[in-house]
Amino acid sequence: MTQWEYLTAPVLVHNTKQILDNFGSDGWELVQIVPNPLNTENLVAYFKRAVSS
Repeated sequence: MTQWEYLTAPVLVHNTKQILDNFGSDGWELVQIVPNPLNTENLVAYFKRAVSS
C-alpha cells in the first residue's frame, strides 16, 4: 500500500507557475489550491507525494 506525506504551502498569485513548478520538481503533486482567507494576495496549496521506503 502506498504511504503518503502531505504539505500545505502559501503561493503568491504573481508567481504561481514558478512556485508550483518548484514543488513539482521535488516530487510533490498538487491536490488542491484555494484562496487564502486571511490574505487575498496569496493562495494556499495542498500537495502530496509518496513516501520513499
